[in-house]
Amino acid sequence: MKNAIVVVGATGNLGGRIVTALLDKGADVRAVVRPSSDKARVDELKQKGVTIIQSEMTDARELAPSFADVAVVVSAVQGLHDVIVGTQTVVLDAAVAAGVPRFIPSDFASDFTKLKAGENRNFDLRREFSAYLDKAPIQATSILNGAFAELLTYGTPLLNTKEHQVGYWEDADWRIDFTTMDDTAAYTAAAAMDATTPRFLRTASFQISPNELATVAGEALGTPFTVVRLGSRADLLAYFQRERAAHPEGEEQLYASWQQSQYIYSMFNVQNDPLDNARYPELTWTTARDVLAPRGK
Repeated sequence: MKNAIVVVGATGNLGGRIVTALLDKGADVRAVVRPSSDKARVDELKQKGVTIIQSEMTDARELAPSFADVAVVVSAVQGLHDVIVGTQTVVLDAAVAAGVPRFIPSDFASDFTKLKAGENRNFDLRREFSAYLDKAPIQATSILNGAFAELLTYGTPLLNTKEHQVGYWEDADWRIDFTTMDDTAAYTAAAAMDATTPRFLRTASFQISPNELATVAGEALGTPFTVVRLGSRADLLAYFQRERAAHPEGEEQLYASWQQSQYIYSMFNVQNDPLDNARYPELTWTTARDVLAPRGK
């Protein structure tokens, strides 16, 4: 009987949270890690009771036997083409060869299916892998969570806490999808243990517009925020495309200088509708106020 759950990318930030959420549900969790993975993180996984599968993830035939009694493979890898397409293809091929019933790819992002090619480099990579995944003889489920809500604490133009401003493009009432990493991990764990998931699941801890964000930020942080128009969607796309063309070295960088602009453009262009939050009623969802001013702080 296949019942184990494999997590690839378990030593990463989101992957580690997914592992914890699965263990909290009593799952039999295994993690595929490279020999070069951080030893302290691997040891931490072992201490939690996770079975470690060590692999360079370059040969599907070598990896497949480790998936013999696995019910689902969850990918939470992060990287560029060599990882999102290359590594995931090897892992997927190994899962198919081993007869694994289900695969959850590392698609955790805004709804890239609604964007055009060239509007987000990182989403283009997900789209390329999805085309391969859709042809594979395996049930697949992508979890689209919008932007990670932690982004609101990073000092982006969207929420400038130094200048007490909320910036927006085109529409101050446009509601952006945000999901915290913990909420994303908990939802992914629930989906991994649900054999009836559809091809796509869309979530949001909260959906909030720039106008609403200014109000919540003012209440949470104790100071008024003004809402400032920074341009149109077309302006933002043109800026991203100019910056990308001017800095081609960014194509080989995970955190390119123009990456922030491509993600903000995506946030102001696609929305998760309808939401699948209610699929797992046992889950609770973090509020915008809790992200900006967590209780107890």
